[in-house]
Amino acid sequence: MAQTSCNNGETDQVLVEERGSVRTFILNRPKQLNALSFQMISRLAELFYASEEDSNVKMIILKGHGRAFCAGGDLSTPFHIIHQGNWQLGANYIRELYTLIYMIATYRKPQVSILNGIVMGAGAGVSIHGRFRVATEKSVFAMPETAMGLFPDKLPLLEQALVEVNTSDPDAISAIISHFSHIPKLKEGSPYHKMKIINHCFSRRTIEEIISTLESKALDKKDDWISSTIQLLKKASPTSLKITLRLIREGRLQGVDSCLVREYGIFCHVLRGEFNKDILEGFRAIIIEKDRNPKWDPSGVELVRDDDVDRYYTKIDDEDWEDLKLPPRSYLPPPHAIAKL
Repeated sequence: MAQTSCNNGETDQVLVEERGSVRTFILNRPKQLNALSFQMISRLAELFYASEEDSNVKMIILKGHGRAFCAGGDLSTPFHIIHQGNWQLGANYIRELYTLIYMIATYRKPQVSILNGIVMGAGAGVSIHGRFRVATEKSVFAMPETAMGLFPDKLPLLEQALVEVNTSDPDAISAIISHFSHIPKLKEGSPYHKMKIINHCFSRRTIEEIISTLESKALDKKDDWISSTIQLLKKASPTSLKITLRLIREGRLQGVDSCLVREYGIFCHVLRGEFNKDILEGFRAIIIEKDRNPKWDPSGVELVRDDDVDRYYTKIDDEDWEDLKLPPRSYLPPPHAIAKL
């Protein structure tokens, strides 16, 4: 087994294992739950590109070191600088991240993401767009309540089988993953059992209607999940909620490239803080002062008008700003596969 790594003067943040025709990229910031730094994003892009051009490489495995796959993007340093007025640094970070995500979404060779542990934010972005996603009994997607599967002690055997197959054939890879897969034993309190309620409530047209429908359900039936969901929605930035709902509704029928370009423009508006300062307020409340009591502006979803959301879709008024320009990619993979192990 050959192993190379990222040499950036710090502890190697991305490790690479070379085993036969398989390259395994290992996110290696366990103390930070493998949060993606700018250096990690750049290194991953370099590794993915080099492996795509290398005819000896048949498959990519992506995993994390420690108890997390990846807890998201490491925005602590950029946001400290954004707080001082340099929003372009945050924009550069998002540009590189979105470009990496697009490369993964259009990658010609199979990628197997082993989602063992915490998977949040950007961690989802660099994994769910790959061809295969493997969940384990330790997988935690966004919130601890969402256990994704059951699979004690079989990951090393799965990885060994993938290494030995020596092929890029998706059917062969899928068969190997299926061999090690089990139907998950869901806990009684799993949100999966709430799908009827989720579909009913979250199919409402607006955030206000979604919250109102959840509150009506809460009156009819005492349910901890419904109550906690209402509280989470009410604690979130009202503007962000409305932007997110629109992005989800618009993105369902659009390609990943269109979604990334649009979200990049909106993110730059958010970073600039020209319409409100919610991103800095959230950063203050969660990261800096940690009082977890942000003062959003506007303070309620009923105060956020459609016109307020529309402003985030406009062109950035800055002569140095450019739309996200994704590199030309000729390959669009078939639908993804997810295994629950």
